[in-house]
Amino acid sequence: MVRINLLPHREARRKERKTAFVAMLVAAMFAGGLLVIVVGGVISSRIAVQNERNEFIQAENTKLDVQIREIATLKQEIAALKARQQAVEDLQSDRNQPVYLMDELVKQVPDGIYLRAFKQAGQKVTLNGHAQSNEHVSTLLRNLGNVSPWLEQPELVEIRAATTGQGKDLRRVFEFTVNVAIKRSPRTEATPAIVPVSVASNRP
Repeated sequence: MVRINLLPHREARRKERKTAFVAMLVAAMFAGGLLVIVVGGVISSRIAVQNERNEFIQAENTKLDVQIREIATLKQEIAALKARQQAVEDLQSDRNQPVYLMDELVKQVPDGIYLRAFKQAGQKVTLNGHAQSNEHVSTLLRNLGNVSPWLEQPELVEIRAATTGQGKDLRRVFEFTVNVAIKRSPRTEATPAIVPVSVASNRP
């Protein structure tokens, strides 16, 4: 006997395939959603860590900015203190300059030179006097420029022939004017003892 299956087996098989496809689609969507959630969580975690690092760096930068401003303020204060200290030292040095100047002129003025007057204006001194010869003036300039620890940069302003005295005492001399600069604090030893001297001690 021949058996004939009259059930809609094709529709049932198609329905099974559709159900399996839907199930696979749902599973793929679920897996995809789960993967997105996991990846998103990892990325969010890394972003959070990076944000914490950025905040830490910003906080440290802020601290460094504050420290830099404090250092700049300290540098300004140090510079101001140094300026005040230098001013005090200059005043101390300037107070003793007349003593050093008198003592130094006695040491550096050679024989044959007679100083009539000198005038100080700040760190500059103008010397006026007589010399027996031009060589004596040259010796004075060398002493002031190369030997003296207190004086520097001598400059001959004027030199001219003149006469001094009368009658038998009439002599031919050279009147000169010399400018010289005073050094600031060339030595740190104690102020030397003041010895009474005469600027006009070297007469021709």
